[in-house]
Amino acid sequence: MRVVSVNVGLPRDVPWRRRMVSTAIFKEPVQGPVHVSGINLAGDRQADLEVHGGPDKSVYAYRAEHYAPWQQELGRVLPWGMFGENLTVEGMPTEEHIAIGDRLRMGTAEFLVTQPRLPCYKLGIRFGDAGMVRRFHESGRTGFYLRVVADGDVAAGDSIEVLARDPNQLPISEITRLYQPGDIDAGAIQRLLAVDALPMSWRAQLEELLDDLR
Repeated sequence: MRVVSVNVGLPRDVPWRRRMVSTAIFKEPVQGPVHVSGINLAGDRQADLEVHGGPDKSVYAYRAEHYAPWQQELGRVLPWGMFGENLTVEGMPTEEHIAIGDRLRMGTAEFLVTQPRLPCYKLGIRFGDAGMVRRFHESGRTGFYLRVVADGDVAAGDSIEVLARDPNQLPISEITRLYQPGDIDAGAIQRLLAVDALPMSWRAQLEELLDDLR
């Protein structure tokens, strides 16, 4: 497993549906080691901090293997960072196998897997297609967010090591399934709530959803 590309970007104003929108989804690959600390990579920021960024969304990772099916479906070549990911990674487990609470080392930095990416309309801005948000969600190829648990440097070519697996082994795809058509699985919600690494924002939403089911 290795890091294929490190991608960063700063907020910019872009036109979208007759108005200007601030977004940092336009990430570009950078050369050499990039320092990771707090809630960001050096040179990277988020535009809307109410829904993006923060400790549980510090770094976004996306599998390089997902690019081939997207390129085939969309009929175009996609550069690394096209999905707004900070780290394009190769050889990582899929969303059906990487679990909330798994601890990883990339370069000299350490991370905790926290949640899948459920994109907002700005992914549509990046692709020039509002329908891309729905396609992305339905594909299951969501990538995953990471919390920084130890500062360090990461660069393209760095190896990725799984330091520890969460004992619950609840894949991030469990969260994604809750937003797909069909009956909501109360058992899945209870399993997710048992995971210590589940972000508080998700915990509050799931507890409310579970109360409604009862």
